[in-house]
Amino acid sequence: MTHPIRIGMLSFAHLHADSYASCLQQIPDVVLVGIYDDDPARGQDRAARFGTDYFSDADALLNQGLDGVIVCAENARHRRLTEQAAGRVKAILCEKPIATTLADGQAMIRRCRETGTRLQIAFPVRFSPAIQELKQTLDAGTLGTIHSAKCTNHGSMPGGWFTDRELAGGGAVMDHTVHVIDLLRWFWGTEVVEVYAEVGQELLHPGLGIDDAGLLSFRLSNGVYGTLDTSWSRPPSYPTWGDVKIEVLGERGLVRVDAFSQHLQVSSDLTGKTSWVGWGSNIDLGLIRDFVAMIQEDRAPSITGEDGLKALEVALAAYESARRGEPVALPLED
Repeated sequence: MTHPIRIGMLSFAHLHADSYASCLQQIPDVVLVGIYDDDPARGQDRAARFGTDYFSDADALLNQGLDGVIVCAENARHRRLTEQAAGRVKAILCEKPIATTLADGQAMIRRCRETGTRLQIAFPVRFSPAIQELKQTLDAGTLGTIHSAKCTNHGSMPGGWFTDRELAGGGAVMDHTVHVIDLLRWFWGTEVVEVYAEVGQELLHPGLGIDDAGLLSFRLSNGVYGTLDTSWSRPPSYPTWGDVKIEVLGERGLVRVDAFSQHLQVSSDLTGKTSWVGWGSNIDLGLIRDFVAMIQEDRAPSITGEDGLKALEVALAAYESARRGEPVALPLED
């Protein structure tokens, strides 16, 4: 009989932490051992909600004989917690983006490699059935030579530390670029080699103090040309947080994919607005199951620290392009 997989949560600063904790409790033979958070009120609230223990000190939680941890701190604090956990757990799942600078991301990867700790980055959109079907179509060569990929990632403005440049590393472009770039790299095993970007600050949210919209144009090393419309354009009344859509044009046809189309539209006076009720797969649950399986099977992560670093690099290149007003070549210099 195998022993339960023991997981700890390091911070609930990120909005996805609640979902990840809920997913852990849906997987057999997994125990959520405890929660560390530098905000005692938030940490105690989540510990009560998920029926586990709150730790005011990360080391105290890491001393509980954990198999893995999930890091959901502010972006700029990923490095500190990852380095603190490396060598003390078998595996780390770190929320995206991996960090706010290439130097921090590289340090995290290096520390995990030196300590034999598996580092996985949280890109749950890979687990969308629609996205996986597109991946299979591309692998089969059904579309022939691929010419372009037109992408969107729109969402609601999350507020809080997401609008603090020091903690988040950027606004909507940082928040939403990495998801889509990870998918394109995964589809073709290719890298972005050039980026041109227009980045708008306070276009949608006056007084926000950070970018809330951006349009990226880029070239991949396999010759595919891509665009990404990324923004915090969805109002609070929108049925869900936003979208991830990809339109791939090939010599034999066009495929359009909506990663979050598995929902029913319900209009009810009880809720006061139209809402979308999901009926399909839970991509966060797919991510967490994959993380747990990595520990159980003692295998390499399916989404690596290097994947996270490459996606971050494109977001940073977009900001640099907007600052210069010209295309930026990748890889970036350290």
